[in-house]
Amino acid sequence: MDKLDCIVIGAGVVGLAVAARLSQNGLGVVVAEQHDLIGSETSSRNSEVIHAGIYYPAGSLKAKLCVAGKHLLYEHCETYHVPYSRCGKIIVATEAQQVDVVKSYIEKGKANGVPDLSWQNREWVAEREPEVHCLGAVHSPSTGIVDSHSYMVSLQGILEANDGWLALNTQVERVESSAGKNIVHTRDMSLEVGWVVNCGGLTAPELSRDMQSDHYPIPDSYYARGHYYAYSGRQPFSRLVYPVAVAGGLGVHVTLDLSGQVKFGPDVQWIDTIDYQFDNTRFDDFVQAIKSYYPDLDPDRLHPSYTGIRPKIAPAGAEFVDFRIDGPQVHGVPGRINLFAIESPGLTASLAIADMVLTEVCG
Repeated sequence: MDKLDCIVIGAGVVGLAVAARLSQNGLGVVVAEQHDLIGSETSSRNSEVIHAGIYYPAGSLKAKLCVAGKHLLYEHCETYHVPYSRCGKIIVATEAQQVDVVKSYIEKGKANGVPDLSWQNREWVAEREPEVHCLGAVHSPSTGIVDSHSYMVSLQGILEANDGWLALNTQVERVESSAGKNIVHTRDMSLEVGWVVNCGGLTAPELSRDMQSDHYPIPDSYYARGHYYAYSGRQPFSRLVYPVAVAGGLGVHVTLDLSGQVKFGPDVQWIDTIDYQFDNTRFDDFVQAIKSYYPDLDPDRLHPSYTGIRPKIAPAGAEFVDFRIDGPQVHGVPGRINLFAIESPGLTASLAIADMVLTEVCG
């Protein structure tokens, strides 16, 4: 049986970042991806936002890794010529009762190491984003956008430049860990590996089910689908525009790509299975949500674009759920690392997550 230093399950943005970092440190790495291309699920179905690190509880992994990852990602984009824009964003208060909530993001940001947030009045917003209706907004100048596919290709390039391998169309069927050995089984082969890093995203809990015990219960998977609508014609915004955050997500917001194309989304729709079908019956809810801050919206210019699914490990209505990066100190199984609930801000945090995994592997 072949033996390998490390296998990373999943070639999404986090799996590729982990694999790139491990390969840079001299480990033999293979990335096993069940699909025929990289980043085909969560990593290619999001807003492509580089988050500042505002919303998350101080001291949480989401807060720490988002802030650290933001700086690492901007540096990476410069070094590897990945297209990005530090376009900034505003979080708007459209009703009087929202003002204190939005202003509270400034203190949350400071607690997380984001000192550049500021409250701006409606005149400031009207001068810069004349289409936006609000009473005021928090401005986040360090928020940006990135070409996520180019970013993933750059990570693949690092992996391969360091003798790592990407194995597409390779679905891991199960992992066996016993007597200090980890055996990874795919349809075509079995590998003995020193480390199994489970970056399976939506299927990460199922890929770790063999580790289930009273001491280490494996979480269930829950799926929160988000829809995005593209906006045709003249593009009305020059930066990202966010409403007050909602349960399960950050609200139907304005996101831009690097060509200036505006999209609105995502909403939150809880579903039972992985299903990317676009549910256009939610159109009226979208229109109502968008008009709260963009009253001149022309609904006829909205067109279904795509959906994404957040990899949740708690059902609708649950309190804040942090990233989980579970190594042997957590579950007691040598050579296994499970990454659970790596939803937003996973793209932003990806390089910081990779550094955390590297520390687990190499000490």
